[in-house]
Amino acid sequence: MVRDILVWVGRTLVAVPIGMILVVALFRIVPPAITPLMIYRLVNAPFTGHSFTVNHRWVSYDEISPDVFRALITSEDKKFLSHGGVDWQSVERAKKVNVSRVRRGKLPLGASTITMQTAKNVFLLPFRTMVRKAAEVVFTYMIEVLWGKKRILEVYVNMIEWGDGIYGIESAAQTYFQKSAKELTRREAALLAAVVPNPRRFSAAQPSPYVRRRASTIAAGLGGRKIPK
Repeated sequence: MVRDILVWVGRTLVAVPIGMILVVALFRIVPPAITPLMIYRLVNAPFTGHSFTVNHRWVSYDEISPDVFRALITSEDKKFLSHGGVDWQSVERAKKVNVSRVRRGKLPLGASTITMQTAKNVFLLPFRTMVRKAAEVVFTYMIEVLWGKKRILEVYVNMIEWGDGIYGIESAAQTYFQKSAKELTRREAALLAAVVPNPRRFSAAQPSPYVRRRASTIAAGLGGRKIPK
């Protein structure tokens, strides 16, 4: 009995990482069709009053305005091209300042990189547990190695949430600006980037004063911003 349990545990310890690698390698080539977050939102829709639909369209990297990538790097992860997936300096800084920020009623600083957000959105449910965070870090390093920066950005902009039932840059562009992702202007890209931290509260089409200010700051930082080629 004990031997059988040990064999099962051993096989599981081997199978899980192999399965993770295979899934990550598959998504290096095949666009993800759906994410755990999309499923989670749909399951919770009857209880929250939110959308029962998923508006999602995949477009390739070259079909997206470069300003979208520049805006997201500017707003979400300025060190995207230089870090290895996790920005440990930002993590340490967040640890030091967030306790006092929360006490003063301010929002805590985030330390999640674009790679980490991609790992979380594509592979994991939105539950804040230590196990999920550990899995997020593992997936983060895996996609950095197996995908590279260009593919990470391509998957990121195509899969993140941009409103109630709206996923991916093409659906967001069509919904809010009635144009393709390729045609988005610098200002429109900045507005979309500005709402990423809370896309079901803020709107790029009807921006609040806060979103307009944040978008102006993002747009001002786009000049010369490098993106993967």
